[in-house]
Amino acid sequence: MAAPSTAAAPAAPPPPDFSKATDGTRVIAIDPWLEPFAPALRQRYALYKKWRDTIEQTEGGLAQFARGHERLGFHVDERSQAVVYREWAPGATSAALIGDFNGWSREAHAMRKNEFGVWEITIPAADGKCAIAHGSKLKISMTTPSGERIERLPAWIKRVTQDLSVSPVYDAIFWNPPASERYEMKHPRPPKPTDLKVYEAHVGIATPEPRVGSYPEFTRNVLPRIKDLGYNTIQLMAIQEHAYYASFGYQVTNFFAASSRYGTPEQLRELIDTAHSLGITVLLDIVHSHACKNTLDGLNMFDGSDHLYFHEGAKGRHELWDSRLFNYGSHEVLRFLLSNCRYWLEEGFDGFRFDGVTSMIYTHHGIGTGFSGGYHEYFGPSVDAEGVAYLMLANEMIRQVLPDAITIAEDVSGMPALCRPVEEGGMGFDYRLSMAVPDMWIKLLKETQDEDWDLANICHTLTNRRHMEKSIAYAESHDQALVGDKTLAFWLMDKEMYTNMSDLSERTPIVDRGLALHKMIRFLTHALGGEGWLSFIGNEHGEPEWLDFPREGNGNSFAHALRRFDLSDDPLLRYRYLKAFDKGMNWLEDQYKWLASPQAYVSLKHESDRVIAFERAGLIFIFNLHPTNSYTDYRIGADVPGEYVIGLDSDAAEFGGHARIDHAKSRFFTTPMGWNGRANFIQVYLPSRTCLALRLA
Repeated sequence: MAAPSTAAAPAAPPPPDFSKATDGTRVIAIDPWLEPFAPALRQRYALYKKWRDTIEQTEGGLAQFARGHERLGFHVDERSQAVVYREWAPGATSAALIGDFNGWSREAHAMRKNEFGVWEITIPAADGKCAIAHGSKLKISMTTPSGERIERLPAWIKRVTQDLSVSPVYDAIFWNPPASERYEMKHPRPPKPTDLKVYEAHVGIATPEPRVGSYPEFTRNVLPRIKDLGYNTIQLMAIQEHAYYASFGYQVTNFFAASSRYGTPEQLRELIDTAHSLGITVLLDIVHSHACKNTLDGLNMFDGSDHLYFHEGAKGRHELWDSRLFNYGSHEVLRFLLSNCRYWLEEGFDGFRFDGVTSMIYTHHGIGTGFSGGYHEYFGPSVDAEGVAYLMLANEMIRQVLPDAITIAEDVSGMPALCRPVEEGGMGFDYRLSMAVPDMWIKLLKETQDEDWDLANICHTLTNRRHMEKSIAYAESHDQALVGDKTLAFWLMDKEMYTNMSDLSERTPIVDRGLALHKMIRFLTHALGGEGWLSFIGNEHGEPEWLDFPREGNGNSFAHALRRFDLSDDPLLRYRYLKAFDKGMNWLEDQYKWLASPQAYVSLKHESDRVIAFERAGLIFIFNLHPTNSYTDYRIGADVPGEYVIGLDSDAAEFGGHARIDHAKSRFFTTPMGWNGRANFIQVYLPSRTCLALRLA
């Protein structure tokens, strides 16, 4: 019988070290669950790198490539006053510039095409002056291979206007104001905030009157309100021009034109500059997920072909949005979109909220698809690798041009590594929107009595965030305000918002509950839900009205396309209490910076007492959601020993509460005994339906 072998079995190879990977798999070092999908991560990173390398070799780098707006479109030579116009339209067989300046003649200013499909013309100055008058109308007139004559608005146009008394179709305007009328930025950009508190706003509805608001009015009337409320960031919707006002700005026709409904490009620059002077960062809600299908004033069928900026056929059409889908794999489409990002940064914006990211990164566009959170959903054949690579390039280019830029992704899927740096294999965003949070609140208000709310599930939804990826929490945004849905305030108080919001009227149980829960829901979301906070214009005061833009179905009425700021300014109306509380929580955050602090430790979720308690940034947050029970000497765990006092109390008289806590006498000393997983405890009086933030004295 042979002696047993004494040779040692070969040692297992050491596990791969992803922390130094340069092939797009470094994110696995942060999230080991991604390891089975390493091939997919490498594949998408390789596509991004291939595109980036091509751009480096042929265009001189990403930042240079994104200067398309300096070459394409209209440019006036400052010395000679000659106008150069260039347009990419490879499918056209002839092209001419027509407009007021040449009596709309198709023969007067024929253009020449180069080998890349770019048409060009130079129009010399007339008598030392620019031959095209500032503010005059123009178009590009083309013929297609079939001989059809088509006329379009220049794709890179900076100004388009609409005269609804004549037609809903936009006119392209030659924008070349004299130096005396150009707005020069006077103030530096504010430092990048570490605790993002975002005020989501729409210039057109930012007025209590039934009409379209303007840039100057927003600058004058709304910016000071935003500053006073304690927000450090504005996210402006509906700036890129859109022919249909009721699309809320999401059916973009002219990507480089600031919406003329609200005023001029110079007035928008002044708005941004004034915000900067107040220390407010300004983000643009940018729409690169799709484009309006208009042909007469949009990009659709621009040179007569179906596939210039978009995918051809069904692949290039979004069945729910009835819009066109960009071909991110096209070199010239990349130039257009990346240049669009750079252009808006140069106009003064400090970053972007990218709309419809889910549609961009999946071939199913999120239509009819629920996401369970299983990783196979994020790395299978349904991922649109070109959409992913575009966003990686966009985030990288944006940081090259403006290192302190902020980018936010609107994605419902929960895509891993969305908010990790591109060099790690992530997509490069700073933040994602926590879209499950408002859905949870609306579902609870719709379907469940508040005494039956599942507190553990609420806390789980608010804290269920990806490790090392930042989220922006919100209780409601523009989505919940639109016609067909209701704001939180309306779900809570319904028609009593119209009858019982005066201090002179009876404080009914519905209004009492509504005021209390509105404050509690917003504060719980603010303090527990993320690394940023977002609120939609008007919701800070419990805006009663839903949003419904003028359209055929409502007789083109502006009655619901406004915000009732006057309600919260009225010293007799209860709306002012909600506004005061919103201001109180923002300014407390500004002192303690919980949004820039690690995630909270939730020490208590007591279902029968209806109490939630957690600590973050040195504060103790306590929520008593019980509709009737108040508690004396209620024990709350505290990690840091010492004496605590009240930092914020939703039941205070100034916030429309019942003032059941005497702040002067409320000092809470820790007892050095373990409680709810904390080293100490305090004993607190907790009135019903009240939230508190306690700070060290």
